[in-house]
Amino acid sequence: MVAVHHRTVEVDGLTVFYREAGPADAPVLLLLHGYPTSSHMFRHLIPALAGPYRVIAPDHIGFGRSSAPSVEEFPYTFDALAEVTRRMLAVIDVDRYAIYVQDYGAPVGWRLALADPDAVVAVVSQNGNAYEEGFVPEFWAPIWAYGADPSAEHEARLRPALGREAVEWQYTHGVADFSLVDPDAWEHDLTLLARPGVDRAQLALFGDYATNRALYPAVREWLRSRGVPVLAVWGRNDEIFAPAGAEAFRRDAPDAEILLLDGGHFLLETHLDDVAQAILAFHERVCGEYALPG
Repeated sequence: MVAVHHRTVEVDGLTVFYREAGPADAPVLLLLHGYPTSSHMFRHLIPALAGPYRVIAPDHIGFGRSSAPSVEEFPYTFDALAEVTRRMLAVIDVDRYAIYVQDYGAPVGWRLALADPDAVVAVVSQNGNAYEEGFVPEFWAPIWAYGADPSAEHEARLRPALGREAVEWQYTHGVADFSLVDPDAWEHDLTLLARPGVDRAQLALFGDYATNRALYPAVREWLRSRGVPVLAVWGRNDEIFAPAGAEAFRRDAPDAEILLLDGGHFLLETHLDDVAQAILAFHERVCGEYALPG
């Protein structure tokens, strides 16, 4: 059985919780989660990848078991989430790594790459967007409206995204067999979303999401100039980030591997083995062709 460690580290007075497994001298794969979950979404993937990789999966601030300060105490922006992650990696002495990004994890990962272009040596994107084509307009319209005008009216349209129906939907839409999705996953998320003040933190991040779109040209230039290897393994039925967002990676990473699976947004809940096998095969190719650590 693979040993998965559950650790914390202090960053500027904040506690960052993270899960870690694999040999200390193996190449690092940093797993960056999305909304509304935490490193809990990787609970089964971590042991599947540990060995070839040293796997590290932190909880963003405001999520999971990491600190969740109020909006008065912490600026809930994607810049701030990425900066905490960057400092956390420095504390544990990680300076070169591949990233697995999903949902919110993508803008955090892109910021890490742009801040230190040599640090991120490969990208696995699982429904983690970097292109306008990836946005499903019906889902994103209220988020863009709130970002442009955080009025009470626009907030009221977004508030349901914090509730049970919307969280369950994120796990079950696009899934052929609901019985494959562990309901403990969304119950875990809902419990953490219900903590005092977390609703305001999440609304702040909804409002900040538009800043991620402004980064996309720089991300694409980074992909082109660095020749970063890319694997986009995507739930083709995702009604948040459409599969066109996966296909678009080939514009800037012509050798990108695109794998579209018959699942939804939280693909690991239904297609864990397929995703793990794709990442391990990608690891073998990347290590051979790009001479990464390990």
